[in-house]
Amino acid sequence: MADSRRRGSNSAAKRRPPASAHPLEGKKAPRFELVETGGKTVSLAELAGGRNLILYFYPKDMTPGCTIEACSFRDHLARVRSLGAEVVGVSADSPDSHRKFTDKHGLNFTLLADLGNAVAKRYGVWKEKSLYGRKFMGIERTTFVIDRNGVVRKVFPKVKVAGHVDEVMAALKELG
Repeated sequence: MADSRRRGSNSAAKRRPPASAHPLEGKKAPRFELVETGGKTVSLAELAGGRNLILYFYPKDMTPGCTIEACSFRDHLARVRSLGAEVVGVSADSPDSHRKFTDKHGLNFTLLADLGNAVAKRYGVWKEKSLYGRKFMGIERTTFVIDRNGVVRKVFPKVKVAGHVDEVMAALKELG
């Protein structure tokens, strides 16, 4: 009898659907309006414009990892656009900081200023972080691939910058 109970519970465990990697996957992307580098307020719908969208959150302008990530998206933007997508970066930095970052590195896509971190919170990327034993709140480097209909199709949490653009390109190709 114990064997049949065990078998039954194992079968039930096997039938459970796999847990989603991120709570937003498969759901409509949270709408927002933020200020872009040039000072204009733009919405998620305007940014997507009926295209697929790569929305990436990063911790801080001018830092090594964030610079490498931004320059990688810059260098592959033509490939991204050839797949019908656009790239948009979001951090808590000001539009002025974004302008300096864009000018210094020749960035060719939109950066958005999430000054109060409201959008980062809605996307679930405002998290407790730790550096050298010190705990603080900040943006966890995360990329969202959003389809033409505004649905989050893929989330890359805790992004490792090396090779990330290739992962994003693969996800875009799956969207077709």
